[in-house]
Amino acid sequence: MQPTLLILAAGMASRYGSLKQIQQFGPSGETIVDYSIYDAIRAGFGKIVFIIRKDFEKEFKEIFEPKLKGRVATDYVYQEMDAFLDGYPMPADRTKPWGTAHAVLCAKNAINEPFAVINADDFYGRDSFEKAAAFLKNDAKPDVYSVVGYQLSKTISEHGSVSRGVCAADSESNLAAINERTKVYKDGEQIVYEDADGSKHELAPETPVSMNFWGFHPSVFELSQGLFKDFLEKSGDKPKSEFFIPIVVDHFIQNKLGVVNVIPTGAQWFGVTYKEDAPGVQESLSALVRSGEYPDNLWK
Repeated sequence: MQPTLLILAAGMASRYGSLKQIQQFGPSGETIVDYSIYDAIRAGFGKIVFIIRKDFEKEFKEIFEPKLKGRVATDYVYQEMDAFLDGYPMPADRTKPWGTAHAVLCAKNAINEPFAVINADDFYGRDSFEKAAAFLKNDAKPDVYSVVGYQLSKTISEHGSVSRGVCAADSESNLAAINERTKVYKDGEQIVYEDADGSKHELAPETPVSMNFWGFHPSVFELSQGLFKDFLEKSGDKPKSEFFIPIVVDHFIQNKLGVVNVIPTGAQWFGVTYKEDAPGVQESLSALVRSGEYPDNLWK
């Protein structure tokens, strides 16, 4: 069975103002997510599932359906605020979505096969999709998940600090822990992260970090649903609390429900953390087109 790619896109409208303003970086107007879909198709993914919001469904389909029709199966699921609350009362002051793990949970009825999860606005590179597809086809099980581990030095913005999930792997290259570092940046020749008190800690350039590229068996849905119920009971009344994928993964590891393979990649990540990043993203894609990695028009 071919694996599925689940794309977290429910926040796209809020980030860009409107879907029609999704920033175009490729030589023929491609967005970053176009390159992810293209890489996924050639790596052997058989279906693309978009997580979006119902309020921009029409606009979204108008953008992506003409490109993908006849190339790959597509489906759409909706991250709505009341999904999977199972009787929990919606907090009156809640305006923020419930988080990435809730977004994945919303795809429960659309996916029955091993699947990968990515962000819509990160460029991951061909190598990552090929390795993720191989894992999902051959190794994904109810007790074996994965995360693509990027080299930290290949995920840094030149224009400010970034947040990164720093991965600690055991001797068998399985994830032992993932620590969110919210202020990571280059400090001279070093890469450091800052604690809340301002103290700096050096990180090795080759440190593996998560860019939210996960590989799951569909058993993760049942696990996530139970943990979301626990999350609501403990934190549902906090307006800014979020149910993140690493919460599910950490529970999976710490309770010895299985292992999470850290899949190393030398791919160069890029994305637009700051508006100043945009020209660099455009030039990076142009260089990949010039080298023959991508055609100058992905969907021609």
